[in-house]
Amino acid sequence: MFGVKPFCSGARVCTHALVTARDGELRRLFAVEVAQPGVDPVPGSWTGPGMVGSDTLDVNLDGVRALPVGEPGAYLERPGFHHGGIGVAACWYGGACAVARTLLSAARKWELDPHALAHLGAVDARLSAVDAVLNGAAAAVDADPLDKDGRARLRTMRVRAAVEDAAADVLVRVGRALGAAPLGHDAVHARAVADLTVYLRQHHAERDLAALGKVACAGSPDWADT
Repeated sequence: MFGVKPFCSGARVCTHALVTARDGELRRLFAVEVAQPGVDPVPGSWTGPGMVGSDTLDVNLDGVRALPVGEPGAYLERPGFHHGGIGVAACWYGGACAVARTLLSAARKWELDPHALAHLGAVDARLSAVDAVLNGAAAAVDADPLDKDGRARLRTMRVRAAVEDAAADVLVRVGRALGAAPLGHDAVHARAVADLTVYLRQHHAERDLAALGKVACAGSPDWADT
């Protein structure tokens, strides 16, 4: 295996890694022993403050031995890929809750003005809604882990879109309600905001929404006939 693999979390602490690479025109998953010669993390390749604790670096691969895991294309098509996408969205939700707790704590300590309280109310509504979405998705996965009904991809795209939108709204509303003070004086809050800002970009914004629209158009959304 040769090339540069970006965004390798745990680049200097993991003993083994699962890495995607091209096999002809398709992507394929490979297992790699990190300690072997030719696996070289690139120091300084992650310079932003967000998610700095994840030890995410680019890694040079030069003649690295790798064991194929599954057939070409199987990595992206297996039900577990889609189920895992919901798991990432659950992490976004957790990050949004961490940011929102700063606003809730402020409301319990001080008498916030009506505008800040309105932001808190909106944050509560958004987080409660996506909590229900995640619970519903988890129940659906438990009921059909092998995706026999073929709805895993659509379900995951919907969940990720809903959670990303809510989490982004939480970032904006908490910032507007509390101003710069917690970003400058509360290290835990500032780190939570920086981490969530980076992590949310695993959702590819309008590109992912367009893909969701295409899938919804080709199928039969539950809301279409109500």
